[in-house]
Amino acid sequence: MVTSSETPVHPDSRRDADDDHVSPSDIAVGVVIGRTSEFFDFFVFAIAAVIVFPARLFPFVDPLTGTLLSFFMVLLAFVARPIGTAIFMMIDRRHGRVTKLTLALFLMGTSTVAMGLVPSYAVLGEWAIVVMALLRIGQGLALGGSWDGLASLLALSVPKEKRGFYAMIPQLGAPIGLIVAALLFAYLVSNLSAEDFLDWGWRYPFFVAFSVNVVALFARLRIVASPEFQEAFESRELQPSGIRESFRADGRSIALGAVVPLASFAMFHMVTVFPLSWVFLYTDETLTFFLNLTAVSAAFGLISIVLSGYLSDWLGRRRMLLWGAIAIGVFSLLAPLLLQGGKTGETIYMILGFVILGLSFGQSSGAVASLFNKRNRYTDSAFASAFGWLFGAGLAPLTALYLSTTLGLFAAGLYLLSGAVATVISLWIIRQLEFQN
Repeated sequence: MVTSSETPVHPDSRRDADDDHVSPSDIAVGVVIGRTSEFFDFFVFAIAAVIVFPARLFPFVDPLTGTLLSFFMVLLAFVARPIGTAIFMMIDRRHGRVTKLTLALFLMGTSTVAMGLVPSYAVLGEWAIVVMALLRIGQGLALGGSWDGLASLLALSVPKEKRGFYAMIPQLGAPIGLIVAALLFAYLVSNLSAEDFLDWGWRYPFFVAFSVNVVALFARLRIVASPEFQEAFESRELQPSGIRESFRADGRSIALGAVVPLASFAMFHMVTVFPLSWVFLYTDETLTFFLNLTAVSAAFGLISIVLSGYLSDWLGRRRMLLWGAIAIGVFSLLAPLLLQGGKTGETIYMILGFVILGLSFGQSSGAVASLFNKRNRYTDSAFASAFGWLFGAGLAPLTALYLSTTLGLFAAGLYLLSGAVATVISLWIIRQLEFQN
């Protein structure tokens, strides 16, 4: 008779301890690929909103009004994102993370590629605007559903003393996506006539975005669908919880999580979409020059994001966010002078802005994760991110361009300053809450 302790185990059923270990590097790869695809989609649409849509979708108004209407379309995705988060969170609870992610990225890809097929206003009339707006909403819903929890898993899978470094990894997708999008548009603008570019050349970046989404889908599914990662999500309580339950238990924390990164998110658009629109509308700079400048400046931002990881492990993540908000506040006062300073001023504006953005944006993710209820951390983080992008970034290009054209560039600077002030106040509130606890 064989006792339980002597029960033979088939060699194939044995697992080495290392096989169950979820490597932070594996998580990091999935996070970077996913974020790069999302930001590439965003920047393709945002750049087109400045240099394509005013002429193709809104030819019946002046260029400024056409750009403002295009920026309203940019905003639509951010409004739809929290709704998408709610819809896909229910799908996640009922059918699993793999199903949710597949449906979300399929919606993202089809919405994006369909944008490249939309006829102009001259061909389809007002329906061209309606179709593009619906597709933009589809992108926003998909963006809410593309939250896969890998960023949170990454933060919880590394030693505490290295969390600042690993916290910046998801943010690398933003400058990478911008660099690729800006260079792609710069190439098309410089190698096609204005007529050919507005007729068919602008469509190619949207088709490329679809291809990037397909690659990102398979890369992320390979990671998220593995048993090891499913186990890691469960062991760290990164499972979808009820939306009402999450807001009832952690509504205040979700609100703080949305407000803390406002300075970074507002700055995000103040050095990407807004200056492109201002230069395109009100200066004689060539579009190719400024798109290339944007790509070079984003490279500085990429380096700055990496640097933020090392600095935050030394100084602390929230201290980095505080000093970043202060730097953004100072920059907001200098920005109007720089943006009106010709090529030299524009170059300083972009490079300095991206360096400051990188130091702050690199640590803006998960700064208040410790305030979330463990049971609701996955859902709380998704909604905090969705609302943060809506109020911090979605409104930025539309508001900044409107204020700068009606009141002057200083008003856009004051708008950016308000985001910095909101971040400082929210960090102070978090500190007081922690003292009370």
